[in-house]
Amino acid sequence: MSGTITEKILFSHIVEGKPVIGEEVALKVDNTLTQDATGTMAYLQFEAIGIDRIKTELSVSFVDHNMLQTDFRNADDHKFLKTIAQRYGLHFSRPGNGICHQVFLERFATPGKTLIGSDSHTPTAGGMGSFAMGAGGLDVAVAMAGEAFRIKYPKIVGIKLSGKLQKWVSAKDVILELLSRVDVKGGVGKVFEYFGPGVKNLSVPDRATITNMGTETGCTTSIFPSDEITREFLKAQGRENDWIELIADEDAKYDEIIEINLDEVEPMAALPHSPGAVKKVSEIAGIKVDQVSIGSCTNSSLRDLLIVSKALNGKTISEDLHLTISPGSRQVVEHLINSKDMNSLVQSGARILENGCGPCIGMGCAPSSAGISVRTFNRNFLGRSGTKDAQVYLTSPETAVATALTGVLTDPRTLGKCPDFEMPNKFEINDNMIIKPLPAEEAKNIEIAHGPNIKPLPKFSPLPDKLEGNVLIKLENNVTTDDIMPAGAKILPLRSNIPEISKHVFESVDGEFHNRAIENQGGFIIAGENYGQGSSREHAALAPKYLGVRAVISKSFARIHMANLINFGIVPLVFENSKDYEKISAGDKLEVVIGDLRGKALLRNISKNEEIALTHSLSELDASILKFGGKLPWIKSKIK
Repeated sequence: MSGTITEKILFSHIVEGKPVIGEEVALKVDNTLTQDATGTMAYLQFEAIGIDRIKTELSVSFVDHNMLQTDFRNADDHKFLKTIAQRYGLHFSRPGNGICHQVFLERFATPGKTLIGSDSHTPTAGGMGSFAMGAGGLDVAVAMAGEAFRIKYPKIVGIKLSGKLQKWVSAKDVILELLSRVDVKGGVGKVFEYFGPGVKNLSVPDRATITNMGTETGCTTSIFPSDEITREFLKAQGRENDWIELIADEDAKYDEIIEINLDEVEPMAALPHSPGAVKKVSEIAGIKVDQVSIGSCTNSSLRDLLIVSKALNGKTISEDLHLTISPGSRQVVEHLINSKDMNSLVQSGARILENGCGPCIGMGCAPSSAGISVRTFNRNFLGRSGTKDAQVYLTSPETAVATALTGVLTDPRTLGKCPDFEMPNKFEINDNMIIKPLPAEEAKNIEIAHGPNIKPLPKFSPLPDKLEGNVLIKLENNVTTDDIMPAGAKILPLRSNIPEISKHVFESVDGEFHNRAIENQGGFIIAGENYGQGSSREHAALAPKYLGVRAVISKSFARIHMANLINFGIVPLVFENSKDYEKISAGDKLEVVIGDLRGKALLRNISKNEEIALTHSLSELDASILKFGGKLPWIKSKIK
């Protein structure tokens, strides 16, 4: 079939709907992944659906977020996840094996397959030519039960790459360059598909860095071709049989084209507190830095840590900061050890952390008060690091290691000759930390381990035609899921305990929100543009639902969070006239007539005696799910 890579994959996976931009299509899901921070709830939901075994080709449960075991709760969740995987037919990547996206890229990702994961950076696998999307945990549970995953058919934006990156410049600078052009909302409703002569100059780890952080544009996903570069990577992983060629045809038509000349890309940095606030490092160099952190699912590959090791060889980091390094997988660590490159990291004074997400989600290594932290991560939202007044800059590994050596934000090109390194022709392959699925008959005998912190799911009741309550909070633009439901070492262990985690909703924005919601017996949230950007964490919808939130009324929504609101029976409504946002205040008493949600809604502000027209982009199925009370009761009724 002639067309783009996106069209070729989607056309072969659409089971319902037409490929018309903005129209809803249902996709067959080949693969799923979860991580432990979202996976525990996803598998509780899968249990509640009530089927005997997963129906996907491949599903993998990873443990990479909640590994700071300060008490029994995380450890109990890990036992739950292991036994769930054994009972229902999943692969299980044990704690310490690595970050889900890095390990999935190495050992599981396959060109041409569809993948959804309960983590917003699932598009990492797009570097391999997979059509990979972040989703809420309930959507993943439903996909494992054999149901299709629904999206609005996207615009396909071609990112035409030409040229070759200079020394000291890497893939992170490419995606930061794109973010400097489109910002954090420029990808909404779009797929970014990379093509052009510059593609052949990027390795699979390079491509995966770009597709990983493409998430920060708000796009549905990002994808690269599967070509000879892909084939060589899979061959080095012992998986050459998984390779297929998947490239756009010469006459492929894109809805829009953005051109990036790799020759002209410079070291870039995202300034506090947005991945879209990008400047050239050369323009802001010299800022004194307190901490450098290298790792995350964006930049923890062997490629990234080899350049860091070579740059540190025989040197000591600045005495004015500390450096942390989080390898992306056990495979990466084994290579660094066997090649002696780990010696350079250790001898330089770097702190080598566990193979996991760690500091990226505020799980340890928080900066000092008002500290400046340079990180190779993908997000720098206010407070995400664990320190509310920290200033976090996002950079490439090259810029980060240069900064670690000098003590100030440094353009790595000023260090002189860039060290050379070579990727192995064959990776160290050791899958002993991945537990394979049990045969179906044997799996039925597995007893699932439910620890005392794992609480039952809340009940979901059908929605009435009219919603009433007070405005619990009024928010500005670009509210993140970190704002709604913070992460970090204190809160992540509560992911399987909705009554407890709900006490932290909007904690960093309004410390009284929980008490106000309880006193008012729920109500409404009012917000500006792009409500719910960032992480896929469904707890940012599930915990507000537990507190009685009936609807969120905003100027616009981020894709994954809007889906999560629908999944848990919170109505996502949009001001027909965005100026009407100004007419509502916190504490106002509202009545919202939603009817059957097939048409517009009407808001009556009883406190101010005004009527405001509301609209939505809900499909008929979305409306049915909402009226049912959420996707879990809907899917249970459908399957049974």
